[in-house]
Amino acid sequence: MTIRTHILGFPRIGAARELKLALERHWRGEVSEAALEATGQQLRARHWALQRDAGLDYVTVGDFALYDQVASHIQLLGCEPARFNFTPEQSPLARYFTMARGEATQAQHADCGHAHAAGTAALEMSKWFDTNYHYLVPELSPQTQFSLAGERLLAEVAEAQALGHQVKAALIGPLTFLWLGKEKTPGFERLALLEQLLPVYGALLDRLKQQGVTWVQLDEPILGLDLPNAWRSAVESTYWQLNQVGVNILLATYFSPLEENLSLTCRLPVAGLHVDGIRAPHELISVTDWLPEHKVLSIGIVDGRNIWRTDLDAALAVLQPLAARRNGQLWLAPSCSLLHVPFSLEAETELDGEIKSWLAFATEKLSEIAVLKGALEGQSDAATLAALASSRLAIAGRRASPRVQRASVTQRLQALTPTVDRRDSSFPLRQAVQRARFQLPDFPTTTIGSFPQTAAIRAARASRQRGELASVEYEQQMRAEIAHAVARQEALGLDVLVHGEAERNDMVEYFGEQLDGFAFTRLGWVQSYGSRCVKPPVLYGDVQRPAAMTVAWTVHAQSLTHKPMKGMLTGPVTLLQWSFVRDDQPRASTALQLALAIRDEVQDLETAGIGIIQIDEPAIREGLPLRRGQWDAYLDWATRAFRIAASVVSDATQIHTHMCYAEFNNILPQIAAMDADVITLETSRSDMELLTDLGQFRYQNEIGPGVYDIHSPRVPSTLDMVRLLQKASAVIPPANLWVNPDCGLKTRGWAETEAALKNMVAAAQQMRAAA
Repeated sequence: MTIRTHILGFPRIGAARELKLALERHWRGEVSEAALEATGQQLRARHWALQRDAGLDYVTVGDFALYDQVASHIQLLGCEPARFNFTPEQSPLARYFTMARGEATQAQHADCGHAHAAGTAALEMSKWFDTNYHYLVPELSPQTQFSLAGERLLAEVAEAQALGHQVKAALIGPLTFLWLGKEKTPGFERLALLEQLLPVYGALLDRLKQQGVTWVQLDEPILGLDLPNAWRSAVESTYWQLNQVGVNILLATYFSPLEENLSLTCRLPVAGLHVDGIRAPHELISVTDWLPEHKVLSIGIVDGRNIWRTDLDAALAVLQPLAARRNGQLWLAPSCSLLHVPFSLEAETELDGEIKSWLAFATEKLSEIAVLKGALEGQSDAATLAALASSRLAIAGRRASPRVQRASVTQRLQALTPTVDRRDSSFPLRQAVQRARFQLPDFPTTTIGSFPQTAAIRAARASRQRGELASVEYEQQMRAEIAHAVARQEALGLDVLVHGEAERNDMVEYFGEQLDGFAFTRLGWVQSYGSRCVKPPVLYGDVQRPAAMTVAWTVHAQSLTHKPMKGMLTGPVTLLQWSFVRDDQPRASTALQLALAIRDEVQDLETAGIGIIQIDEPAIREGLPLRRGQWDAYLDWATRAFRIAASVVSDATQIHTHMCYAEFNNILPQIAAMDADVITLETSRSDMELLTDLGQFRYQNEIGPGVYDIHSPRVPSTLDMVRLLQKASAVIPPANLWVNPDCGLKTRGWAETEAALKNMVAAAQQMRAAA
C-alpha cells in the first residue's frame, strides 16, 4: 500500500492578511502591479514551504488567486465578457480587477448637464456552494468564446518547480465552471458550450504535462448535487476526452455525498478520485469497493470547513479498514480546500489555553495529515506517538469540559411553547398598524445598517484593544461617530435611519463577543471575497445572552432624530453560519439557542421604544443543504429560529430582515414563511431578476430591492436607480416597495456613499412624483 499526502488548496490571504493589504494599496494607487505580483509570489512560496515542511508529498499549485479562483478561470479560459470592451492596452491584471470591481467614469448627461455615473458594472457575485465564500459568476451566452490564456498558471508551476517542489496542479473542472456560470441570453443552455470548452482544457492539460506536471486535480463538486440528466450524461464523455491527453487526473469532489452519482464517478476514466470523508463518511466503503484498484483513492479525512482538532484515533479507525481493502494507492487530504479556515494557531497567544487545545487551523491540519500517514504506515517514532497522545487528551478534555454545557439553557429550551414562533396578528393587520404609526411616504428610503468604517473609527477600536484608550473615551468617540452618521442621513433626506454601527467590528463577531459560548481569535481571518476578510467566532458551547448588547447605542441614536431609527441585529442562522460551529450537537439545536438570545435583545429594543428592528439573515440561503432531499428539514428549523427571534414583539413593531448574494428563487415559500414585515434583498447586480419570481409568487409583505451595488466603487446615477425601481414596480405593488442599497456601506468611503445615497433619494422622489 502506497500512501501519499496532499491538500486541495490553502488560504491565500497570508498569515497577517498580507494579500488583503497589498490589494487595497494597489487599488488606491500606492503600489504597482509588479509590487502586487511580488507579494503574491512571496505568499505562494511560503505556503508551498509549509506544505513541504509538514511532510506532504505534493504541493498544490493553481489554488492561489489575487481576487477569486473563478475569476481567474474566466481569464485562464479566455472568456472575459465582451461587455467590458477590454482593449489590448489593458493589462490582464487591470482587466481582472475591472471584472471583479466594476469600472466607474463620469459623463455629462445631455438633458441636464449634471454628472452621472457611467462605466461598467462588475460581475455578479454568488456563494461558493454552501460556504460563506463569494465567487464571481461567469457570464455565458451563445457568443461566448474560449481560448487558452495559461501563462499565469504555468508561471506559478515553474515557480514551484524552481523551488524543488513536487507539483500537483489544481483547477476547477469544466463541468463545474459552466455550472457556476449564468446564461445571459434567454433560452440558452450553458451546457451547450461544453463542446468548445473541452479542447481548451485539453490544451491546458497538455501544456502542464509538457512542463513536467504528473498530476492535475480537477475539482468537480457539482457531482455532489442533484444534477439534471443532461449534465450527468456529459460527465463520462467529458473525462474520456480529457483523459486522452495522458496526464494523471485526480477528480476531486467535496461538500456533499455523491449518492446517485457514486458509481458513475468511480467508473470515470481518470487516474484518481478524491472524496469528502467528513461530509460523506457513509460512502467511503462503497467508493472503496467501486473504485478500481489501479486508481488512486484520495480520502478527505481532515475537516477543511471547520476548526476543530481532528480526532486522530477516530480517523485511523475509519482509514485502517479502507486501507486493508485496497492494494492501490491511498492518498490522505483535508476534505476540501483549506481556504475556508484561518491560517495558523501560532499567533493566537491570547486565546484561552483550554479552548485553543481543541482547535486546528490550516497549518495545523497539514501536520494532522502527516501524522495520520505515519500512523497508518505503522510508524512508532516519538513525534507520531506524541501527536496521537496530544490528540486524545484534547478530544477527551473538550468532551468533559463544564464550559460546554449550561443547565439554564437546557431548561429554557425545554420550557418553550408551540406558539413561541408566532406573531400576534397576520401581516395585513400588522401592516395597517405600522403604517399608522410611522406615516412613511411611498417608496420609503433607508439603508441596510452600516456606514463607512473610517480610519478614525478603526484607529479608536485598535487603541482600545491595545489598552491605550479607556472605555469611557472610546464610547464618547463612537457616540460622536453615531451622531455624525445620523446628521448625514438627515441631510440626505432618508426616511428610516440607522445608527451606522461605528462601534461594531463585524456583524457576527460583535454579537458573539457579548454572548456566552463564544471564543475569539486575534488573526483567525478567512477570505470572504477579494480583499474582504472575516474573523468568525468559535462557537464552542451553549449560548445565552448575559446582558443587552445594542440597546444603549440604538436609544442614543434615536434621541438624535425624530425619524424612525432601526435597531440592527444579526439573525440566529447567520450567527450560526458565519461562526465556526460546535460539532458535538445538531446545528438546529445551536440555532435555537441563538434565536432565544436574539429574542431577548429584540424584546429589550422594543421596550426601549425602538419601533423598527432589523434582524439580518444574509446566510440563510447558504445554509441550505446541497441535496434537495435535505432542504425541508433545514428550512423548517432555520425559518423557525428566525420567527422565534422576531415574534416576541407587538403588531406595531416592524420587523425587517436582509438577505444578499445568493439565489433565493427556489425557496420563496420558505422566505415568505419567515413572516418579516419588510425584507431587503440584493438585486442590483442581477438587474432585479429575483423580483420577477417574487411577483409571480405573489409575495405579500413589503420588499426593499437593492437599487445599487455597494461592492463596487461605481456610483450609480439617479436614472440607473429609477430604471431598476420601475422594473420592480412592474411586478411588486408600489405600495410595498422600499428603496435601499443592496448591502451595508461599511467598506465604502463617505464621498461615494453620500453621492450614491443622494441619487437614491432622488430616485425615490421621482417614483413618488410619477405615482
